[in-house]
Amino acid sequence: MSASPASARAIVGTCAVLAFDAVLLALGLGGAGALAREPRALALLAIWGTSGFVLAMRRPVRGQDIATAQPDPLPMLVLLVVPLVTPMLGAWAARRGWAVPPQALALSWAAIALVAAGQWLRIGAMLRLGPRFSPLVAVQKEHALETTGPYARVRHPGYLGALLTCLGGALAFGSLAALPLVALMLAAQLARVRREERLLAERFGDEWRAYASRTGALLPRLRAVSPTA
Repeated sequence: MSASPASARAIVGTCAVLAFDAVLLALGLGGAGALAREPRALALLAIWGTSGFVLAMRRPVRGQDIATAQPDPLPMLVLLVVPLVTPMLGAWAARRGWAVPPQALALSWAAIALVAAGQWLRIGAMLRLGPRFSPLVAVQKEHALETTGPYARVRHPGYLGALLTCLGGALAFGSLAALPLVALMLAAQLARVRREERLLAERFGDEWRAYASRTGALLPRLRAVSPTA
């Protein structure tokens, strides 16, 4: 079965992003030859490519009927740029021996596994939302509150998956030097979470408050709390 035009465009976009990722990794590692000889870099590209193609085929871009949206250009810029440059910085620092702890090789492969887990969670959350997913802080006219699947315990599993992916990318080459960028990404995510949750509380009222009382924003809540008015 041939891909739809939307899926075809999404696949082309995925290839372009993957090529850009490869260029950044090559810069961090010291060239295309170093990239080709580095199994950790190839593993990262395989994970990113596989997840991108799965998302392109399962969730082609659709038009959205947005009812309310709030601009947040600075957090959006951070969330876009930091995951791209973090693995490059980690590779560059590791090449110079900066902030490399003992057992760095084991740490790096554990981090690559974390990238895979984060991508699995992030894409699972996006697929669960389907056409309701938006890169904007927005709700749509026919928006329904999602409380199942990865959203059953965590209100923002996509952000959690992206954070795990970024953390894994920072450590993928055995250096700790890129960890401040992960902290910057977390700060941007928390700023977005506050905006999104205010919007969702206005839209869904008591339904949102009951949901928020039994779930955590980025990590599962250990016990439910009484919803507040």
